[in-house]
Amino acid sequence: MSALFIGLMSGTSLDGVDGVLADFGNSKPTVLGYATQPLNDLLRGELLALNSSGENELHRAALAGNALVKLYAKVVKQLLQDAGLTPEQVLAIGAHGQTVRHRPGEFDGTGYTLQLNQPALLAELCGIDVVADFRSRDVAAGGQGAPLVPPFHQAFFGVPDQVQAVLNIGGISNITLLNPGSDRPLVGFDCGPGNALMDGWCQLHTGAPFDDEGKWAAGGQVNLQLLAALQAEPFFQKVPPKSTGRDLFNREWLQHKLVPLTEVWPQDIQATLTELTALACANSLLGYLPASKRLIVCGGGALNTHLMERLKALLPGINVASSAQYRLPPLQVEAMAFAWLAHKTIQRETASAKEVTGARGERILGAIYPA
Repeated sequence: MSALFIGLMSGTSLDGVDGVLADFGNSKPTVLGYATQPLNDLLRGELLALNSSGENELHRAALAGNALVKLYAKVVKQLLQDAGLTPEQVLAIGAHGQTVRHRPGEFDGTGYTLQLNQPALLAELCGIDVVADFRSRDVAAGGQGAPLVPPFHQAFFGVPDQVQAVLNIGGISNITLLNPGSDRPLVGFDCGPGNALMDGWCQLHTGAPFDDEGKWAAGGQVNLQLLAALQAEPFFQKVPPKSTGRDLFNREWLQHKLVPLTEVWPQDIQATLTELTALACANSLLGYLPASKRLIVCGGGALNTHLMERLKALLPGINVASSAQYRLPPLQVEAMAFAWLAHKTIQRETASAKEVTGARGERILGAIYPA
């Protein structure tokens, strides 16, 4: 049986689709190929708008899902072409979809999580089985449905007797704490905003989709009054399990915090947002695993030089390094995680961690759409 899987990820940063071709035939999974497709401005704007209620949103969401999946199919085609493979040689595609609402446990005691996706269309376009809808089973079992990647982080980056952490900085940041030999060897939760607020503010004031290497923020000054107001958000004081998204950390949330302030330069606000992300991540590690010897950083935030420097300054004595130093470049980690999750689904193996999400137990995640 084939051990080849494709993982696809479009995260809350809304910058594009990342895909990997992965081989699970050995003791350690390996990446055989990587491809990416950017989101065009129209689709990015629609996906961002669909994070809030609006006119005719069911119709718009369905069409946005179609458009996103067509990008997914382009990534799959590129991966196959680069590797010289046919669709029949790949066992399955793990396609996460685009999260637009995430409200687990709310409203009726169960809540929901919603990822725009059209896995049936993806299976039709690619001729490969598709595994999708990874979060909802955990939510049905009383969990947060997020973060899903800590078990993968443990499988890929874990080292016996090594106390360490893995930090993913996408639109939202999440951390995995690995403490082998303890009574809680695996802990994971969302820290708070990652790139979402920084990217949105940068685009609004400079026209650039993100702050390249954090250079704009690095030239500003942190506004301590604003930083204190941002850190007063109750989410930061919640204990795990916890997860969040653009439902909370969005432009409206930021504008509300800005109301009492006058004459603050936009560049200083960018510096403050970057500091907020750095503190949310650093405090999560220091609060729950201060004995960590190293912090492996992945996601787009790992490419933000200024943010990485702030993390190093806030975490003296801890080796803070990009996941590229540990066999997996930052933009490939989450796509690889969903290839791994698809592999677990096909094998009918549980892939969730109740100690991470707070669910009643481990569950087999994902729904299969045969080609």
